Amino acid sequence: MDKEQLTKLLSEKMKLIRIEKGYTQDKMAEILGISKKTLVQIEKGRIQAGWTCVVAVCALFRDSEIIQTTLGGDPVDVIEIVGRNGIDRAKERTLGGKLWWKDLQREGKFRLQQNVISQHYRILDEANFRWYSSFDKEEAYIRLTEFSIESN
Repeated sequence: MDKEQLTKLLSEKMKLIRIEKGYTQDKMAEILGISKKTLVQIEKGRIQAGWTCVVAVCALFRDSEIIQTTLGGDPVDVIEIVGRNGIDRAKERTLGGKLWWKDLQREGKFRLQQNVISQHYRILDEANFRWYSSFDKEEAYIRLTEFSIESN
C-alpha cells in the first residue's frame, strides 16, 4: 500500500466515518481543517482527500471502527508505515496479533506477521513489542533474520 492507495481508500470511506461519529458536514470539515465544499466533493467521489487530510482523519478518528476495519488495526500505525516507508525501531507493545494478523515465520525470539486486511508486515519480539513494519515482504524476511542473529 502506498500514499495514493491509502488516500483513495479513506476518501471513499469519509462519509461513513463522519456518520459513524455523528458529525454534520460543517463540523467534520471544521475538525479536518478543510472547507465544507471540499468535504462534499470528497464524499461524492468527485475528488480525493489530500494526504494531510487522510493523516488527520487517521489521527483524529483513530478509534473509528470503520477505519480500523478498513485498515486492519490502528490507523496511525498504517499512516506511519506508509508515510515513512516502513518502521525499523522498537516501538510500543502490541496485543500480539490476536486480531487481524497471521503468523508467517518465527526465528529465535522474533516472529513475522502479516495483517490480513492491509497486507503489511511486522516483526514482534516475545513480549509483543513491534520492532519493524513494512509493506515490503522481502525486506521483512531479511530483517527477521537479522534480528534473530543480533539477539543471539
